[in-house]
Amino acid sequence: STVAVFLFLYSYAVSSKIEPFYKGGKVQISKDEKYIFCTCGSRVNVLEISTGKIIHCVEHDDQEDITSFALSCDDEVQKSSRALLLKQWDWRQANCTRSWRAIHTVPVASMTFDSTSTLLATGGCDGTIKLWDVVKHYCTHNLKGSSGVVHLVQFHPNTDLLQLFSSSLDCGIRIWDLRSSQCVCVLQSHYSAVTSLSFSPDGNAMVSSGRDKICTVWDLKTRKAKRTVPVYEAVEGVVILPGSTDLAEIRVKSKDLHFITAGSKGVLRVWEASTARCVYTQTLPSTLPSASEEDENDNPRSLTYLFHLPASARLATVTAEHNILLYQLPALTTQQQFVGYSDEVLDVKFLGKGDSHIVVATNSCQLKVFELLTNSCQILYGHTDTVLTLDVFKKGSLFASCAKDRSVRVWHMDSDSGQVRCVAQGSGHTNAVGSISCSRMKASFVATGSQDCTVKVWDLPADCSAEGGIHQLTARATEKAHDKDVNSVAVSPNDKLLASGSQDRTAKLWSLTGEGTVSLLGVFRGHRRGVWAVCFSPVDQVLATTSADGTAKLWSLQDFSCLKTFEGHDASVLKVIFVSRGTQLLTSGSDGLVKLWTIKTNECVKTLDAHQDKVWGLHASRKDDKMVTGSADSNITVWSDVTEIELAEEQAKQEDQILKQQELSNLLHGKKYLKALGLAISLDQPHTVLTVIKVIQKFPYFFLLFSWIHSESVLRYCVVWNTNARNCLNAQAVLQVLLTHLPPEELLQYQGARSHLEGLIPYTERHMQRIGRLLQASMFLNYMWQKMRVAGGPSSTGQDEDMDTTPLAQAQPFFVIDKEKKSGSDERRDEGNDSDGEQDEDPDSCVEDEEELEDVSATNKASTDNGRVENGASHKTNGKHHSESEESSEEEDQEEETTVKKTKGLPVSSAQQCQTFAS
Repeated sequence: STVAVFLFLYSYAVSSKIEPFYKGGKVQISKDEKYIFCTCGSRVNVLEISTGKIIHCVEHDDQEDITSFALSCDDEVQKSSRALLLKQWDWRQANCTRSWRAIHTVPVASMTFDSTSTLLATGGCDGTIKLWDVVKHYCTHNLKGSSGVVHLVQFHPNTDLLQLFSSSLDCGIRIWDLRSSQCVCVLQSHYSAVTSLSFSPDGNAMVSSGRDKICTVWDLKTRKAKRTVPVYEAVEGVVILPGSTDLAEIRVKSKDLHFITAGSKGVLRVWEASTARCVYTQTLPSTLPSASEEDENDNPRSLTYLFHLPASARLATVTAEHNILLYQLPALTTQQQFVGYSDEVLDVKFLGKGDSHIVVATNSCQLKVFELLTNSCQILYGHTDTVLTLDVFKKGSLFASCAKDRSVRVWHMDSDSGQVRCVAQGSGHTNAVGSISCSRMKASFVATGSQDCTVKVWDLPADCSAEGGIHQLTARATEKAHDKDVNSVAVSPNDKLLASGSQDRTAKLWSLTGEGTVSLLGVFRGHRRGVWAVCFSPVDQVLATTSADGTAKLWSLQDFSCLKTFEGHDASVLKVIFVSRGTQLLTSGSDGLVKLWTIKTNECVKTLDAHQDKVWGLHASRKDDKMVTGSADSNITVWSDVTEIELAEEQAKQEDQILKQQELSNLLHGKKYLKALGLAISLDQPHTVLTVIKVIQKFPYFFLLFSWIHSESVLRYCVVWNTNARNCLNAQAVLQVLLTHLPPEELLQYQGARSHLEGLIPYTERHMQRIGRLLQASMFLNYMWQKMRVAGGPSSTGQDEDMDTTPLAQAQPFFVIDKEKKSGSDERRDEGNDSDGEQDEDPDSCVEDEEELEDVSATNKASTDNGRVENGASHKTNGKHHSESEESSEEEDQEEETTVKKTKGLPVSSAQQCQTFAS
């Protein structure tokens, strides 16, 4: 038999992230064709092509934006910043191997390595070009003559020629002879900025491209233009195709020079140099409209870079939308596509078999479908304005989208190839469509809510996923639902109910059972601000809503009453979903937080913080083991359920604690105090540590046993022990060992050592003051006891009676009357030596105290005879030894302080040492 155990979700952990890695600027690909290097502000990100993940990041310490970078053939990164610094990096170790100030007076605009990686050329905004010997670390050339910014520098592939090609704002291509440091020729053909140069394999021909919509084929032997090819678009990249490869699929049928261009039209085109004819044009997806002449300059699909990867026979392009695409030769089929920057993420949903993909709506008219395994992306074109939200049908292969263009589209993913295409579309709303919900039972309809305050239900054709054209959708029902924008709609699990939430602070429940009608069943009132999201429970007859008032609520579908309110977000709650079979809620808010709630207890059991802006997208996988969030900070985070892992770790930790606790008990029972002390400290049990210290403190070599065991933790314990008068002596004993045997430098390296020492000082001073007052009180009791002893027995009127100043604990018992008195000299001699062999108080000072007390107390006047005799002797003694009594009083104060500290076990200099360390 088997037992099924249901666990609440308690924790999620980030399993993967899709975050921005390229926001414009230069892009390069490593020589082994495994990594893409691209700039992102003050960083150079290294993207692994096979996984689509950022594996390294080279970043400036000064946070200066990078103006240019270059990758050597041995994959060393050289980059320049606006601070006019050149830095050489070993990117695999994230180590800056060298940094020096560029001689340029303005930022570097372009840079490149030669094929041997020993020379580096930098083109500045001041019109100069400088060459650097990377091995010997010095500037070898300073080439002047260019006008304006040098935006292109490139070495001739034949290193024996020692030639450098450059271009600046004068639209000419300069050839520099590095032996003579002179410009030997200026190639004039373009009337606009030269954007790219490509050399033939033998190095005798070169093709240049420009934004003047022409490409020029150059004979480098004669340094003359062989042919000018009009390409009718601003070209940003040109690559000469290899002649040794069979490229018949792209209509390269001769051995003549052919090159491929990438530019403002967003397509790759193959040209034959000898005839200046375009022999092949890349086919765009059917849903991708071609750019017209008017919008060609601002075409977001225009290409900005083009690279040839000869080892893998691929081409790489970079678009103006910061997407990087890899095409396989010879057919130019799309192999991989990476999205460098997605802007704001407005919605995200799991998609595909086994939730292998996610579909993302960003602040654009395109949809992006990411494969989670490789981060490769498909871009779906169809909407003409910003896509606002998405929803997925139960099987996961169909999903629907709606946008500001007032339209609704249904998309289908092929389970084998993973390709997505639009299968149906519909329009009918008079304003932006901001919410959509798919039917739950089967793919039969979708419901939408719009800013025109209406709700529509759209019927889907039965075979909408079949091959064919795009079906046109018609609305079977339209209802004026709210007084303000409809922010959210949701279909119940049985497809019979529809809920809507609006900016008018209400949520409504509608019936979908009628033919072609939507009828109102009830209204949920209670939120103080607009309702952002509604969601049906998968198991109970309840509805969850979230609002801009910072709360989430549960409502009964029977009587429309509020059952529970969940408060915890600091701002608007934007999304809500049910997890754990309807027993828990996940909410996301404008505060960038995602919270996990247990419905039964109203308790927030986990807060997930991985975003810096509004979390618009929130969706759980069908197995409830994963969750994905999308935020306005452009980050998409995939979370995994780690409840079982954390519970197993907690259980293992508890078992380990039990074993260690048993071991500690055995060590204490076996009187192995040193091991017990270390184990108790590792278990963080201050009380057990104190118990062990009280035992080992009696040992003669206490400091050897204790001084080097977890001193940092023990110092923290001492601060707590020292606050209690009962434990202060033990704390001071441990503190004395630490301060005596540890150097100050090591002690101050402990975490919080300075604050610990500062906390010890006031309590240590307070204990010293308390013990001082206690000693003074004990001396007064000694004095009173002596007087009682003198008053209770026969007195010798001819001799002085001195007070016994031994400590109270060492005095004789009360009510014992001496039968015979010692002489004054013998008594003083006996009392002048205590148990420690130290000099005691001068009798003259005691006589002075006696005189003061007789003036204050009226009760001492009862003993008239003895008192008069003693007073008379006192006056004589005081007059005779006045100077000696002052010296004795000073010695008395010092001896009392020392006696108190030694008697009570406090270190003499603990407070002073603490004060020294703290200051």
